[in-house]
Amino acid sequence: MIRSDLGNQLREWRSRRRRSQLDLALNCGISARHLSFIETGRARPTAQTLLRIAEHLDVPHRGQNALLLAAGYAPRFSQAAFDSEAMTPIRETIDTLLQAYSPYPALAVDRLWNVVTANSAVNALLGGVAPELRTGPLNALRLALHPEGLAPRIVNFQEWSHHLMDRLDRQIELTGDSALIELQEEMRGHLPPAAPPAEPTVQALAIPLQLELPQGRVALLSTMTVFGSPVDVTLSELAIEAFFPTDEPSAAILRGLVAS
Repeated sequence: MIRSDLGNQLREWRSRRRRSQLDLALNCGISARHLSFIETGRARPTAQTLLRIAEHLDVPHRGQNALLLAAGYAPRFSQAAFDSEAMTPIRETIDTLLQAYSPYPALAVDRLWNVVTANSAVNALLGGVAPELRTGPLNALRLALHPEGLAPRIVNFQEWSHHLMDRLDRQIELTGDSALIELQEEMRGHLPPAAPPAEPTVQALAIPLQLELPQGRVALLSTMTVFGSPVDVTLSELAIEAFFPTDEPSAAILRGLVAS
């Protein structure tokens, strides 16, 4: 049963990465026959061989742990809860970074787009969002795409929602995470049928998030930051997204929101 599960996982990763047995085996320095035996449960790889295969398949930390467990080995990467004592230095680092972005919005999200922490500028933008979307774990996708969230205030909603769903599609392609697939289906339920957004103009350098607020319209460009050399599953899946105004009127509105 364990080896069968291992073989299923390996075949799924290899298929997702569009790699043949022969191609993968050559890269890993093993025979195609041995790889075939591993996938069919007729051979048990060493932990080192399994990790080498995972490396060539670009399997994320969470997936590598699952492969090791399926083969009967201990996980390679720790998985500390974000609010655990072990993560205290990480939380302090993230909070320092988020506050440095203020008065511009910045937040940290986990692999499921749940907001684990955010600065005051993010909270200032959430006025008018339905209370049920602000209770429990905040989810960045729900906040952006739900009709009782920020969606009615996003001027370029079709363009921005297409951008977010495209990011989610790429994340699913990379990880194959079933929880992300469920989130994807939920978000699709909030999107009306529509043609893909028009191609950006030649002058456009990036897709801005345009929000219509009581104080006026703000246009924001987003940046993503991840930790460079994580050896913990939770840390490897954290991302920090910061939004910067594209013009001085937008910057002035954000400064006023945070000040008030």
